[in-house]
Amino acid sequence: MSQPGTREVEHEITVLAPAEAVYQVIADVAHWPQIFPPTVHVEYLERGDEQELIQIWATANGEAKTWTSRRVLNPTALRIRFRQQVSQPPVAAMGGTWVIEPISEGESLVRLQHDYRAVDDDPTKLEWIDMAVDRNSRAELAALKTNAELATRAPELLLTFDDIVQINGSAKDVYDFINEAQRWPERLPHVARVSLREDTPGLQILDMDTRTKDGSVHTTKSVRVAFPHTKIFYKQIQTPALMTLHTGHWLLAEKPGGVTATSQHTVAVNEANIAKILGDQASIEDARTFVRTALSTNSLTTLEHAKKYAESQP
Repeated sequence: MSQPGTREVEHEITVLAPAEAVYQVIADVAHWPQIFPPTVHVEYLERGDEQELIQIWATANGEAKTWTSRRVLNPTALRIRFRQQVSQPPVAAMGGTWVIEPISEGESLVRLQHDYRAVDDDPTKLEWIDMAVDRNSRAELAALKTNAELATRAPELLLTFDDIVQINGSAKDVYDFINEAQRWPERLPHVARVSLREDTPGLQILDMDTRTKDGSVHTTKSVRVAFPHTKIFYKQIQTPALMTLHTGHWLLAEKPGGVTATSQHTVAVNEANIAKILGDQASIEDARTFVRTALSTNSLTTLEHAKKYAESQP
C-alpha cells in the first residue's frame, strides 16, 4: 500500500521486437547513454545475478541530476524493479517497475511504472517531478522502441572510435586542462565560446560554440560527469544536425613516465540530414567519415594542447 502523498503513474509503448530482446536492452544499463536521451552515464556499484546497485547521471527538466538505484532483475517474468536509494531534491522517494509483455513472437508491450513522493509533500515540487517523469518516460520509451526496432541498422548508423595521445606529464595536469572547459576559448583554437555550470561538484553543464574548418560556428550543449583525476564522461543534449547521438569520455591512464590519454566518441548519424548537409550523392559511409574526421580533429587538437600544458608544468 502506497504512503499518503505518493503519486503512481504508468507509461506504455508497443515495440516491434521480441519481448526477450527488449528485456535485454533494459537490463544492460551500460548502454543506456546510447539508448535513452536523459541518461548521461551509469556505473555499477554492486552487481549480482538478480540484484544490482547502480549510480545514474541524467537530465530532468533540463537539470543535471545523479542518484543511486537498487534493481531486482527477473528475466523469467520479464520484469525489472527499481528503487532509488539516495534521491535528489525535489524527489523524496522514487521507484517503479519495467514490465515487458509479449504480444506475439515479434511484438511486445512495454509498461514503465513509477511511484514517487516530493520533499515535504510540496505540491509545487510534486508538479516538477510529474513533468520530469512524464517527459523522461516518454523519451525513454520512444528511444527504446526506436533502438529495438532498428537494431539491424545500428551497425551502419552507429560508430565508436578512439583518439589516443601519450603524454609525459601527470594525470592531474591533463585532467585539469580537460576539466577546466571554461578556459578553452583562450586555450583551444577551435573553441569560440564556453559557458560552464557546475552546481554539484563533478556534474557539469557545458554550452559551447565550436569553429569548423569553413569558419562557421555550431553550438553544442553537453552534460559532463567528472571523476578526478582519471575520467570525464559526457553526453551532448544538443547535437549538430548530422548526429542524433553523441556520447563519449576522456580517460587518463597513468603509466611509468607519463599518461595515456584517450578520447572516445560514440555517434549515431542522422540519416535524414545527410543530403542536406553533404549533398544529394552522399552516403551513410560519407557521413560516418565526415563525422569521424571532424570529431577526431577536435579531440586530437584538445589532447595535443593538454599534452603541451601538462609537459610544461614543473
